[in-house]
Parts: sequence; C-alpha cells; structure tokens
Amino acid sequence: MSSVPVARVEREAELALIVIRSPPVNTIDATVRAGLGAAVRQVAEDDTVRGVLLLCEGRTFFSGADMGEFSGPPREEEYRQLLNALEALSVPVVAAMHGTVLGGGLEIALACHYRVAEPATRLGMPEVTLGIIPGAGGTQRLPRLIGAEQALDLILSARPVAAARAHELGLVDAVISGDLRSGAAAYLRDLIAAGKSVRRTGEMVVPAATTTPEIFERATERARKLYPNRRAGLVAIDAVRAATRLPFAAGLEYETQRVNECKQSTESKGAVHAFFAEREARRIPGLSQDVQPRPYAAVGVVGAGTMGCGIAVCCADAGIPVTLLDANASALERAVGTIDRTYQSMVERGRIGLEEKESRMQRIRPSLDYADLARADVIVEAVVEDMALKQEIFRKLDAVAQPGAVLATNTSTLDIEQIAGVTARAHDVIGMHFFSPANVMPLLEVVRTTRTSMAVIRTVMDLAKALRKTPVLAKVCYGFIGNRMMEGYAREAERMVLEGAAPRAIDSALEAWGMAMGILGVFDMAGIDVGVNVHVANAQRFPPDPTYYQADFALHEAGRLGQKNGRGYYRYEPGSRTRIDDPQAVEILRARARSLQVSPRMHSEREIVERCLYPLLNEGLRILEEGVALRASDIDVVWTAGYGFPRYRGGPMFHADTIGLPALLDGMHKYRDIFGPMHWQPAPLLVQLVEQGRTIAQWEAEGGARR
Repeated sequence: MSSVPVARVEREAELALIVIRSPPVNTIDATVRAGLGAAVRQVAEDDTVRGVLLLCEGRTFFSGADMGEFSGPPREEEYRQLLNALEALSVPVVAAMHGTVLGGGLEIALACHYRVAEPATRLGMPEVTLGIIPGAGGTQRLPRLIGAEQALDLILSARPVAAARAHELGLVDAVISGDLRSGAAAYLRDLIAAGKSVRRTGEMVVPAATTTPEIFERATERARKLYPNRRAGLVAIDAVRAATRLPFAAGLEYETQRVNECKQSTESKGAVHAFFAEREARRIPGLSQDVQPRPYAAVGVVGAGTMGCGIAVCCADAGIPVTLLDANASALERAVGTIDRTYQSMVERGRIGLEEKESRMQRIRPSLDYADLARADVIVEAVVEDMALKQEIFRKLDAVAQPGAVLATNTSTLDIEQIAGVTARAHDVIGMHFFSPANVMPLLEVVRTTRTSMAVIRTVMDLAKALRKTPVLAKVCYGFIGNRMMEGYAREAERMVLEGAAPRAIDSALEAWGMAMGILGVFDMAGIDVGVNVHVANAQRFPPDPTYYQADFALHEAGRLGQKNGRGYYRYEPGSRTRIDDPQAVEILRARARSLQVSPRMHSEREIVERCLYPLLNEGLRILEEGVALRASDIDVVWTAGYGFPRYRGGPMFHADTIGLPALLDGMHKYRDIFGPMHWQPAPLLVQLVEQGRTIAQWEAEGGARR
C-alpha cells in the first residue's frame, strides 16, 4: 500500500494548504472524509494560519460521493458534520478546483468561503439522474449562493457548466489561468490583504427575487417533463424551497430526510444498479490479467454505408487512423461527404474547431483496395446482413490481414461461427456489434465464438474503452442479447397494429412507460426495409405464424421505408423527424389484417406495455439460463445503453425482479390463455424461480447456471 497520506497539510508562510490525493479521481469515500476531517481539525487548532487553500492532486478535484455507499447506512450526518466544520473555520477558506467537480465534490466547494477554478473545470449536480437529490448541503447552500432559480436549473438539468458560466452565476469567484496552486494561493493572499474575512454560504439568505411562486411552478413543470415517472426532481424542488423557509440547520436536516427517502425508491435503486452494471460488464470471468491485448493502433472498416461511416468516425474521434474500404467508388465518395457533414455539424454546434475537424478527417483514409488493410490491427466488416457476402469478405481479409490482426464482424443477427469458419484464423474472429449511429450510441455487443481467443476478447474490450463504448460480452445465437430480446417486444407491437391499434397509441404507451422511443417510431428511423431483410434472411428461425411481423411486410410492399422516404408507420415532412399520423398507413395495416383474418381488439395502455414487455423479460431469462449473457446485469446494460430502456427502471432483468417474477409468470399465462402458447410459453428459468420463491438476483448469487 502507498505510504502517501490521503490528506496532508502543507504550509506556505501564513497559508495552510489542505491537499487531497486519492487516485484516480478523489472519490469522497470514508478514508477521504476521515483525512479531510483530520486536516480541518489540525488547521482549526493552529493560530498562525491566516488562510486555508483546499485542493486535490491528480486529474480532478473531488469527483463526487462514493456510490458504493448508497446501499449502506446513511452517511449524511457524517457529511454534514465534516462540511459544517470546514465552513466554521475562522479564516478564509478557498477551494481550488479543476477537472470535473460533481455532486459531493461541488458540495464540499460550497462549504468553503470562496471558490476558484481552472478554465477547463466543469461543475454540476447530477444527483437527480440517480434518483436522489444533493444530500450534503447542496439544496441548502447552492440557492443561498446563486439564488433558487439558478440552483434549480443546475440541479434539474443535471448537466455540468463550464468554469466561465459558473463564474457568471457566482458559483465561482475567479477563473485561474496558469498554475492552479500558485494562482489560488495568490488569490487567497489578495483576500487577506484586502481584509476579506470568512464568507459562510450557510449564513447567506436566498435572494427573495429568485423565490417567487412562478419560478417554482416553472421548475415543477420542467421536472415533470424531464423526468416522467420519477420523483427525485420534484423532491429536489421541495428541498430547495425549504432553503427559502427554514433556518440553515433545519434545512440540512430536512434535506437529509428527503435524500434518504429517495435512496429507498425503485427509481434510485434502478439508476444505481445501471451505473454499477456498466462497470461490472467489463469484468470477464476467466480473462486473466496476464492476457495482454493486441495492438489497435490502426483500424480498417469494410463497408462505407451508414454503419461503416459511424464506426470510422468513432475511431477517428479516438485518435485512431482508419482505412474505410468499399467496393463501390461512388459509395465511398458519398461516405466521405457524410463524414464531412458529421464533423461540420460538430463545428457548428461548437463541439470541435475547424482544425480538429480537419485532423479527424485526415485520420480516415478511403480505399477501394483490400491490400490497404494489410497493416490494420483490427478490421471491422460492416456490410449488409448477407451471410454469403460476409463470408466472401472474410476470405479476402484472411488473405491480406497481417498475422494477429483482429477480424471483427458488425453483424447483428448472423452466425459468427459460420463467418469465422471460412478463415484459417477462426481464433482471431469476433463480433463487434455497434448500434446506429455508431459514433453516438454507447453500446457495443462483443460476441465471442467457441474459438475466439482470450487475447482477442481482451483487445476488443480495451478498444471499446478507447472508443468510449460500453462493451457487453455475449455468446453466439440469433440476435445475440439485444436483438434476440427485441423479437418478442416488437412482434407484439406489430401484432397489435394489425388488431387495430393506432401506431401512435403503441408508441405513446411505451414512451409514457419510459422507453426513449416507441418501437414503431424506431422501425421508421432505422428503415422498415432493414427489419424486413432480416426476417426474410432468417425465415426458417421463426414460428409458423402467418401474422409474424406482417405489419412491416405490408408497409414495405407498399413502398413505405420509414424516414428515409418520408413514409412508414407515420408520415414525415422533408428534413423532419416529426411523426405525423398517416391514414394511408393505417389502411394498409387494416387491409393486411383483413387478409390474415386477424380479429380486431381494444387495447388499453396497460395491455400494450405488458404485451411488449413480458416477452422481452421472458426472453431475457432464456438468454440468462443458456449462458448467452454472463450475468443478468449485462442484459440490463444492453437494453439501457442500446435500446432506450429507462435507466431508472434498472434494465429488463432488474425490472423483472422489481415487479416480481410471479407477476411476470402470471402475465405470460394470461396472454397464453388469450393467444395460445406459440409466443407465450414461459421460460423454464422463470417457472423454476417462481416455484422456488427466488429472485433472479438470488439465483445468480447462489451460482446461477454455473457457467
């Protein structure tokens, strides 16, 4: 263990510097709190100190609270005593901030008397996205410092603000260019020389002009819009309102009461579960630390369509040179134009400058020649879902790729074992299933075959981190994790529009429940032809149901492809993604229903949600039992990171445990009795766990499938 203390006190003449060092990001865990508390007491007992500077070593100021403590006993009293002691110091205290200062880190800064920051510092309070509220004085000190209106904006937006904006708000007193330590010390000495004394945030009064009923009404309306089905935003508003009515000490007590209520909510437990699930997904049982990754200094991408362009942009954004290959010169030219527009949009939004755009564009080399892939460390095939075509490409890659190169396919459904089988290096083949748009969506399904080497798995998991992706390892099966579970979810949505439900009724019910986008709107966005092609190519895999995905087929046969040609389940104006109800689409669907003799049915919102979600959860249990996914939380990551499943519900498997497996089994039985067993057969694991009275979490804790 390191002999360097977490907290130390240094002297620079009349100044005391409290320096925190707890790599990697100075998380405010028990050790850090104890060290900071001891340092504060040491400074308080020294009469020679005329000013205190609080700063952190490493890449950031305090990054936030230790989320691992969320499920343990309340820590708010400990935080309150620590921060009150810091604020009670009798000499000026300056927080010198850098990096990303979030949540508890910002609350520590608020307990200081003055705050300075480097220009690149970003400050925020993201707690409501975790189903809680700031619980270490944030709802009480922040409105006293910058007013209730701006405090509510910062808390509800959950987005960090830059140092310059924080300075405008009064959250930061000065922006320090150059060396932070020396600049902050000079700022503190200037305060002392000017006769400035302590300025305790807790002793301030919330400006009355920022506390009008209209301000709180607007904040309430905003919270309901931003966080449907959730209460943390509304609780935060209530806690900030308390700062306008209660003395500071009573306000802190009230904040503690409300944050601990939030921690017990399903909303908070689901969001925290999703956070830790993403961390856990990177841990691969059996993958020893001794297994070294292969290089990934150069990447090749085969296929210059939408997905290939997105993957190329992803690599270029990460600073990795990429060769983008296509067999068609005009397709390659279009791809370069698409990538240029992508970066130009980033320039126009202020995300990058023109020089950075040029730098990234130069990292992407278009090519028509497979020989140009000879030096690539990783090659990703991203062409259409056609097995023969993909096998042809992998034969070519096998011939030109350097020894040890990782050969990856972006297939979303096809058997990667068959793709690997045409090469003489099956151990180098793996699935890298990106989600569209690949340069935006965080999920990456990493699909191992029975022959994929551990070194290749390590390489792709490490590459995912460089690409800022959230990787989840899966085994080969039709659709892997996400798309396999999508089958039943989308099947019922399509079946219900044949039964007479309006497309908007389906999508609105799912969105009201929490999905980022209704499934029929998703089909329009992705392209109805994409789903049709997949189902044609895999027709032998599906049950003998003449109505299966026939809504898609009916629209496709009528030339309706979705947003790409302005007509799908909805109608779209040129250049717009706004969904417009279309009677023509409804009539096409009704005609197909009549030809298939589908009986009309009334659908409540509850039925729509149940019929879509129950098959999704049920298939997740099959995937879990078969070992396609390593653990239930990996399934949750796939759906929260890639399919718009609400994080505050934790993911499909967490949600199954939340509603109770008996309720899920009862629901499967209910719809089996109505529609028959073809699509409504409960997963064996579901039946087993209900009979045993166990949850998914208990089953996994006791060994699960012992894979």
